[in-house]
Amino acid sequence: MEVVLIVLAVVVIALIAWAVLKRQREGRREEAGELRQTARSHELEAQREEAGAEERAARAKREAAAAELQAARAENVRAEAEAHEQRAAEVDPDSDREGSEARTR
Repeated sequence: MEVVLIVLAVVVIALIAWAVLKRQREGRREEAGELRQTARSHELEAQREEAGAEERAARAKREAAAAELQAARAENVRAEAEAHEQRAAEVDPDSDREGSEARTR
């Protein structure tokens, strides 16, 4: 009889230990699932932020190219203006430039 009670006690203790371990594993599975979900959420947020940064960089690059083009156009217009001014000075009989050139000849 004592042997039966000891065996029964061992079986009951084993069942209790098995139930406790099963509950711990289920809790860890739930925690792992939550952590995976949080990680996925953070990954999506990081991708969204990265896409926004890339979009801003592209916009800044386009703006820089537009500014460079505008500066080049301004330089061309300035060169044209100087060329016209120089030509006007050459053509104008009353220009100081014409008089100073005539004096040096």
